[in-house]
Amino acid sequence: MNRLPPLNPLRAFEAAARLGSFQKAAEELNVTPPAISHQVRVLEEYLDVTLFHREARRVRLTEQGEMYLAAVSEGLHRIAAATRLLLKATEKRPLTVSSAPSFACGWLVPRLVDFHTRHPDVEVRLDTSVQLVDLLRSDIDVAIRYTANPVFQGMVSHCLEREELVPVCSPSLLEGERPLQVPEDIKGFRLLHTRPRLGEWRGWLAAAGVDHPDPEAGPKFDDYALTLEAAASGLGIAIAIRPAAESHIRSGRLAMPFDVTHITEAAYYLVYPEVSANDERVRTFRDWLLACVTPSGPSDPLSTLPTSSE
Repeated sequence: MNRLPPLNPLRAFEAAARLGSFQKAAEELNVTPPAISHQVRVLEEYLDVTLFHREARRVRLTEQGEMYLAAVSEGLHRIAAATRLLLKATEKRPLTVSSAPSFACGWLVPRLVDFHTRHPDVEVRLDTSVQLVDLLRSDIDVAIRYTANPVFQGMVSHCLEREELVPVCSPSLLEGERPLQVPEDIKGFRLLHTRPRLGEWRGWLAAAGVDHPDPEAGPKFDDYALTLEAAASGLGIAIAIRPAAESHIRSGRLAMPFDVTHITEAAYYLVYPEVSANDERVRTFRDWLLACVTPSGPSDPLSTLPTSSE
């Protein structure tokens, strides 16, 4: 630790190296160019190396400077990120949760009444976007991620649910002259698909033992919510991620015609930075969420879903 250089020369060096100019570094750090030059000299003398080639209108890193910049940038970034997260943890503000719209609407939102009943002092703000966010650089506290490759650098992760695919349709398709009764009956109905997830019907049909002539035929929608709406309107049968379709099933807008599911390699994970593990709001939300997905878990009023026969 006694070999650590002073922080101000490090900041001056990083800014000048990143911007390629003492002038621009001075503007960013709100000091004068001579001050930047002086700080860099202090660092060079401390290290006994030359970090920059000084040229007329710009500066250029030496080989040693290039090598040193990578480590310094990473170190300063980690310090800044840890500081932001520490300040977030001590602020009285909502817990911001990032989740895909389909999971938030179909699974999480119906359960938030229970969370707020149990923890009225913790306000939850949902950020429903399909774009991934950097939890170290944003205001997002925790995220629910869907992936088959759960590698989260610098993060704590908890598996919530394996992905379970089920067919869903309008309850009207369970009645009439050609009602859906057994999986084989699917051959007589239109299949609905979500473009980013084409091919999901193949896995379920194989699990159900149905040899369908063309499992990718049928209308295709760009948005998962639109696919479910099309199914609810009676256009055909959709293959759905069960957690995301739960609220539609409970409301009676959609029905599961068969009790046959297909478990994929993907799963939903709760993810948050390691430095947030002691944030009381994060711990409270994490413990509640894990209790919801535990079979013996307390009081998840939505833990048992009705099937088409109910």
